[in-house]
Amino acid sequence: MEEELKCPVCGSLFREPIILPCSHNVCLPCARTIAVQTPESEQHLAAGGGGGDHADKLSLHSETDSGYGSYTPSLKSPNGVRVLPLVPAPPGAAAAPRGAGPASSSLTCPQCHRSASLDQRGLRGFQRNRLLEAIVQRYQQGRAAAAAAAKCQLCDRSPPEPAAVLCEQCEVLYCAACQLRCHPARGPFAKHRLVPPPAHPGAPGGGGDGGGGKGAGGGRKLPTCAEHDLENYSMYCVSCRSPVCYQCLEEGKHNKHDVKALGAMWKQHKAQLSQALNGVSDKAKEAKEFLVQLKNLLQQIQENGLDYEACLVAQCDALVDALTRQKAKLLTKVTKEREHKLKVVWDQINHCTLKLRQSTGLMEYCLEVIKENDPSGFLQISDALIKRVQVSQEQWVKGALEPKVSAEFDLTLDSEPLLQSIHQLDFIQMKLPPVPLLQLEKCCTRNNSVTLAWRMPPLSHNPVEGYILELDDGDGGQFREVYVGKETLCTIDGLHFNSTYNARVKAFNSSGVGPYSKTVILQTSDVAWFTFDPSSAHRDIVLSNDNQTATCNSYDDRVVLGTAAFSKGVHYWELHVDRYDNHPDPAFGIARINVVKDMMLGKDDKAWAMYVDNNRSWFMHCNSHTNRTEGGVSKGATVGVLLDLNKHNLTFYINGQQQGPPAFENIEGVFMPALSLNRNVQVTLHTGLEVPQSVKQPKLPNN
Repeated sequence: MEEELKCPVCGSLFREPIILPCSHNVCLPCARTIAVQTPESEQHLAAGGGGGDHADKLSLHSETDSGYGSYTPSLKSPNGVRVLPLVPAPPGAAAAPRGAGPASSSLTCPQCHRSASLDQRGLRGFQRNRLLEAIVQRYQQGRAAAAAAAKCQLCDRSPPEPAAVLCEQCEVLYCAACQLRCHPARGPFAKHRLVPPPAHPGAPGGGGDGGGGKGAGGGRKLPTCAEHDLENYSMYCVSCRSPVCYQCLEEGKHNKHDVKALGAMWKQHKAQLSQALNGVSDKAKEAKEFLVQLKNLLQQIQENGLDYEACLVAQCDALVDALTRQKAKLLTKVTKEREHKLKVVWDQINHCTLKLRQSTGLMEYCLEVIKENDPSGFLQISDALIKRVQVSQEQWVKGALEPKVSAEFDLTLDSEPLLQSIHQLDFIQMKLPPVPLLQLEKCCTRNNSVTLAWRMPPLSHNPVEGYILELDDGDGGQFREVYVGKETLCTIDGLHFNSTYNARVKAFNSSGVGPYSKTVILQTSDVAWFTFDPSSAHRDIVLSNDNQTATCNSYDDRVVLGTAAFSKGVHYWELHVDRYDNHPDPAFGIARINVVKDMMLGKDDKAWAMYVDNNRSWFMHCNSHTNRTEGGVSKGATVGVLLDLNKHNLTFYINGQQQGPPAFENIEGVFMPALSLNRNVQVTLHTGLEVPQSVKQPKLPNN
């Protein structure tokens, strides 16, 4: 609460607070400091003013027409509000007599910067905030009591001396002697702020019951009117938003204003303030809960950070272990290759050394034989010796004097891709999207269409590139994709009537597909509500009555379809003949979506119809006319169409009576209600009807 009790100019507790027109408060001494005289009032400096204190009716000089001009304020309050110092009057200007007030002095609110002009009463024209003054007084008393109870935390005496100041930075209570000794206002302590000791919770004004006795209740003198010192406030002017006395009303200043009893308005404003406080209290409660949530979030972030660090260390250690194991395997391969090459070379060295020694011995022996001069002895061994030399020569075939292995190793290790992967090793910033939340309040069914809506959970930062909506077949079958895209709202048309569908949705991004949402169950309508479809009708068809009434601009027959499509169930609708002139032949029935629309319904293979005049009717499909039946239509007649896709047949009614046998059987597929007519006929469509009792299926008995 202390911040509410501090002046925005000086930063100290309010002294004689006054209420500015903008409803903000400022100390009366501070108001004298920031009041500024406008230039046009300089010529009135010597003019006399009404009664009042000269200290409140200031005579100030503004340097330029713009107020502050090029002057840079040199004073600054603890709250950061720049204060324009008093500017001395220009040389030679006459001093204002005592009691004189400026004609156009102004005061700028330091909080909202709105300017307020001062009248001849000067600052006395502003009301004193006596309520705030009383609260400040109670607060000071409570703080003084708390300060008296607070003890110095550094005293060696027993008991310690009462604390005189509290250092906001050190959060230590000092008595006067310890403050001078341990916390001098120089060096590193020069910027520390010393404040009076805070009030403890049990002290008056310090967060307790707020008891102040006389300061809070009737012991305080009732305020008197600012303009009539002898009159107490008794009424409240709603127009001026200020209390007034009886004499103010008598003088006529508030005569035409909306004035109410002071006590009643006091209670009303107290109730309004209490109600507003309840709202603030609720928001404060939400803010506390939010702070708890944020603190829990801090703990979760700390825990998740430790978990991620442990996971990172484990993953990197696993990579290092795998690399170490692979290194051992590769070194083993290198060792085996080296040993193999060494063995081959040593074997070749030994073999070549043996051959060389044998050849050398043979050559030396042959040289000794050649030196002998015994021809007969030489010829005895010469043939065998020549063959041995030739065999020895043949042993040094091509390649025998070439190494069998090279010094180079055939093993090559390409570590560049792995090195690049290590350099690119980083966290995957994108995770799978979370589970979408189905918005059940926006999910609905209409006829044979369903609308589903979903959203991502709050505080979900994983990007979503799209959604996949899946729907079953309405009979407990497999799910199938019915929508893939970025929208969070989707309507699926053309479903079965009187069927139960299960739907679910999942989100996806470049990392993959997230989990499914909860499954929502949707029930389509039991009966069909539909109108004529203007988008698919022939251009000569004219629709009205919200597309429920149809006629035609042409004398030729033109086709119009309904907005519903049927592939399952039993459906019944009626068409009322509003106008029937010159005995035309309107046709009623069903058709495919691609039926020919510029001729009578039933002439092609895409329609099944009954066309009727004023005397009889025929069934027609593929331009084949069958089952002529007596009984026609006229103005006011009703034609009923019963499509039973459980039995796969089509039946017609005129004025509630079945017209002939079932018209068509063994029909399968998707059908739309259809009608062909010309300008001599006008019909109105009626849908959402129960199946006629005569054709309803009997209910099975309960077991």
